[in-house]
Order: sequence, then C-alpha cells, then structure tokens
Amino acid sequence: MRDSTRSRYCCAMTPADADPLVVRRVLRVPRERVFAAWLDAALMARWMCPGDTRSATVELDPRVGGKFRIVMHHGRGEAEHWGEYLAIEPPSRLSFTWISASTDRKPTVVTVELFARGADTELVLTHRRLPPDKVEAHREGWSDIVAKLDATLARTGRVPP
Repeated sequence: MRDSTRSRYCCAMTPADADPLVVRRVLRVPRERVFAAWLDAALMARWMCPGDTRSATVELDPRVGGKFRIVMHHGRGEAEHWGEYLAIEPPSRLSFTWISASTDRKPTVVTVELFARGADTELVLTHRRLPPDKVEAHREGWSDIVAKLDATLARTGRVPP
C-alpha cells in the first residue's frame, strides 16, 4: 500500500503556492455603489475597520499605478497598509497590491470582483500570496471589512461620487 500522506505533504508550500483566501458576500445594493465605495476615501474610512479598529485614515490615488495608504487605528495602536492599484475595471473588478507588517512587508495581491445579482451584488474578494500563518487573520479581517461595507452602504443610501 502506498503512503499517500507522505506524497501529499512532502513539500513545504510557499505563499505563492498556497490556496488563496476567498471571501464572498451578497450585498443588498447595486454593484456600481459597491465599486464606487472602494474608490471613495471618506466612505472607505467608515468601513475599512476590521475587529476592534475604531477608525481608519485613508489616502487613495484611484488609477492604475496609483498608490493607496490605509492606517487602521485600534486599541493596540495603528496598523498601516499600503499598495498600488493594478486594475480598475468599473463596475466589476479591482486589483491591488496589499502590503503591511501582517504580510511581512511583502506584496500580496487582492482582487475584488463584483457580480450583478438582480438589484444585489455578489462580492468575491480573493487575497493571494499571503504568508500561510497569516491567512486566517486576514480571512477574519476581510470578512469584517466586507460586512461593514455592506452595513455602511445600506445606511448611507447614497452613491459615492
């Protein structure tokens, strides 16, 4: 009998080889509003707040090649995240690098895809190249962020410019 455990687990996975983190959620707003919220710094500061994050300072240059910087303020201090926009395809897709201490200051890649589901939007966020020991923390963070995005858009009832 062959030892399948050994063959399946013989090699260490690198972050690039690991399965990507995927977060899905249906939001009860049109995808144009969801897409615009990812490019509106003032609005993003209200929902880019996972866990015990009290507030966020957001600077965006929303164009391909443009940079962004997000500082999340929480009880333990601050968590800074930064990156560069790789793709901006209204109203269906955004892709950007995501760098922070929690990615060991190495670039990872986040892709946000938006699918119209009648009047609603299915959001699929995929985060690739994460260090394997950081995947679950990022899954929790992105899940919180997407839930807060949903709640913020439901409350605001406005379309960001």
